[in-house]
Amino acid sequence: MTHDKHQAFFDQLAAEWDLMFTAVDLEFLEHIVGKLGVTEGMDILDIGCGTGILFDMLRRIVGENGSVTGVDFSMEMVQKAHRNFPFPNVNVVDADAIMLPFTDNCFDMAVAFAAFPHFSNQQRALDETHRVLKPKAKFYIIHLESSKELSETHQLIGGVVEHDAIPPADKLRKMFEDSRFADVSIEDHPNLYLASATVQK
Repeated sequence: MTHDKHQAFFDQLAAEWDLMFTAVDLEFLEHIVGKLGVTEGMDILDIGCGTGILFDMLRRIVGENGSVTGVDFSMEMVQKAHRNFPFPNVNVVDADAIMLPFTDNCFDMAVAFAAFPHFSNQQRALDETHRVLKPKAKFYIIHLESSKELSETHQLIGGVVEHDAIPPADKLRKMFEDSRFADVSIEDHPNLYLASATVQK
């Protein structure tokens, strides 16, 4: 039930979502994206893509030989992302992180920006991400707040997102390892949360 409530919550936010990010936020995000190792020709999966905040940054780097595929369980977010980014190298799919509609080993990298706390089953989302990524591909979880700031924000908002959180570092490490990721790295400080891990197959 909470799942549908989450969808409804984000459907309502879609119209205003882009306004939540300032020019400074976007500049900082671009700086982070620039350090992820994205290269020309890569196929990148953006999980919980919302309205496509990362699309422009990613599609410029991957170029016409690469692609950016966004998935989100909010139909309103997906439709807005479609309208915002009508480019041949950008695809948007209405789908859930715990059941990705893609074949095995088809992406070179995955990112989840401002999304991971809201996944209904985080372990399954990691399993699914591992499945669709190629061997040695990286998965990044990105937020413009620390995990503590994020939890405080969600508690303030209340309702369906009140308890949405990033697991503590040791738990997230174990979750990554259980989903057969290696080389886990977690940065967690004010204004930035960045976790990464590499697929082992």
